[in-house]
Amino acid sequence: MTKSEPQKTSIETLLHENRKFKPQKKLFNNYFLKDMSQYFKLYKKSINDPLKFWEKMALEHLDFFRKWKKVFSWKDFKAEWFSGALINVSYNCLDRHVITDRKNKAALIWEGEPGDIRTITYQQLLLEVANCANMLKGIGLKSGDKAAIYMPLIPEAVVTMLACTRIGVIHTVVFGGFSSSSLRDRIQDSNCKALITADGGFRKGSSVKMKEMADEALKETPTVKAVIVVKRTNEKVNMMPNRDFWWHELSQKYSDHCEPEKLSAEHPLFILYTSGTTGKPKGLLHTTAGYLLGVTLTAKYLFDIKEKDIYWCTADVGWVTGHSYLVYGPLSCGATVFMYEGAPLYPEPDRFWKMIAKHKITILYTAPTAIRSFIRLGKEYPQKHDLSSLRLLGTVGEPINPEAWIWYYEVIGHKKCPIVDTWWQTETGAAMIAPFSGVTPTKPGSATLPMFGIEPLILNKNGSNSKEGGFLCIKKPWPYMARTIYGDHERYKKTYWKEIEGVYFTGDGARRDKDGYFWIMGRVDDVINVSGHRLGTMEIESAAVEHPMVAECAVVGRPDSIKGQGIVAFITLKKSATVNHSLKEEISKFIIKQIGALAKPDEIRFTDALPKTRSGKIMRRLLRELATTGSISGDTTTLEDFSVLEKLRESDEE
Repeated sequence: MTKSEPQKTSIETLLHENRKFKPQKKLFNNYFLKDMSQYFKLYKKSINDPLKFWEKMALEHLDFFRKWKKVFSWKDFKAEWFSGALINVSYNCLDRHVITDRKNKAALIWEGEPGDIRTITYQQLLLEVANCANMLKGIGLKSGDKAAIYMPLIPEAVVTMLACTRIGVIHTVVFGGFSSSSLRDRIQDSNCKALITADGGFRKGSSVKMKEMADEALKETPTVKAVIVVKRTNEKVNMMPNRDFWWHELSQKYSDHCEPEKLSAEHPLFILYTSGTTGKPKGLLHTTAGYLLGVTLTAKYLFDIKEKDIYWCTADVGWVTGHSYLVYGPLSCGATVFMYEGAPLYPEPDRFWKMIAKHKITILYTAPTAIRSFIRLGKEYPQKHDLSSLRLLGTVGEPINPEAWIWYYEVIGHKKCPIVDTWWQTETGAAMIAPFSGVTPTKPGSATLPMFGIEPLILNKNGSNSKEGGFLCIKKPWPYMARTIYGDHERYKKTYWKEIEGVYFTGDGARRDKDGYFWIMGRVDDVINVSGHRLGTMEIESAAVEHPMVAECAVVGRPDSIKGQGIVAFITLKKSATVNHSLKEEISKFIIKQIGALAKPDEIRFTDALPKTRSGKIMRRLLRELATTGSISGDTTTLEDFSVLEKLRESDEE
């Protein structure tokens, strides 16, 4: 960068996707929204008079024991929605369905990795939740106390979450694949009084020794006075007298009737720690009524869940996607939810498609990372199975590149399923920008338009409107947003409300096209500054993945004495590719052709796999460290497969 070149504050848009897909009404025409004019009319109302809109939605979609006195207040960056109201989440997810024809409808259909299957009706789930709530009370928990949940993806995890909400216990779910130190840190930060766990869980054909890891964590968590253990794998475990209790034995001592507590609208519901945490864990605190309204409304309108649907969100309950769209949103809507315990490619690479065909799943909501893994394996696996039951597809977790979107649409959806590409965060609680299924015309890679009541802005760092790419912000508070970082409100204010004064700062880059559609460009800390030009990594990655030999790509910046930053691309090839130097040159030229010479990688490195969190997000921070220093020393507690790091180091030495 020369002295004469001005430093840009906006993020430049290089990649342009022009394909557009209109909804196919002839295939399915009974959507909650009829057309885009209805969307725009409702959206306009929600922005012009948000308090009236949210009040109307709350009355229509939730059951309260007592109505609110005030819809909204905002002081010192502390939001209160529906103040004075009394409500209960488990009542809205269970009791109100049991007094209708849904009583004997399947609430959960669960398949374990070994192939065992359980179906639980709404009536049965209510009885199990009430029994569990009584167990929690029996071990000394009361409203306002906190409990940690550290379990495999089994029905008891959902039962425990709902049981906590029934009696006002605040839960913090820790993903079952996390290490003992990650569990310890989260229990310590939230001061949990109890832990609900399992002897183990099944993953890739092996049993994960969860109780063993929990015991290690519990050596340094004096606040935990009781532990309930589900018997899943029949592991031999240590049970500490007067502290540890087997679920199946304890449940026999308690009834399956438990009245739901009438809790205030702002009663804390859960604390959830964001992945990739370094140093002090960052626990986002969500509260009751506003969060439940957000997940109910978005589950209904975006996924268009109907009575006969069998809905599968592939996320674990340890992530916010699992909280919002595996448990609370769909169950509040009275859906039948499918759950799967194990690894997506075990024992064969077609496990996902086999289960969709077997259980006649109609709605699939998964991550772009999973889709790209399936692309790499080839279309022959999904083509072995009848996927005709699918009517709607969704994506979550990170921006989906257009090539993966098209593959998902054509190979999995057979060009008949609308794709709901959702943008949101742990902090936002539920979807913020997404197409309304069967109504919004979609563009591969775009999250399209905002949800009702959400007013996104694209700003420069000084708070002015950006005509190019910029920082994605939200103009006003909304009911389902996190209320604070547990125990550190100053950090919450600084991180989300002080970066650009007066608006919520998402930390993501975005641009808006001529149709008003939003394109998420990735985290702003994934922006590379090349010769004064700020480039979003997602656009370079999308260009690379359009090359016929490339399955997946992660782009990071490294210091460059001339340009400021250089571009390093870590690329995973498809099975059919032959690795050689000319292929690197070919991919490099392909990227230049797609988006310009500015995006030419300074280095391309082929790798068998990319480092990912257990929720499927690529850990670009580790790749940036490797590209810059040649080594990795940062926090790796959320990494799915540690062998990936060794392979990356080896590729660095080649």
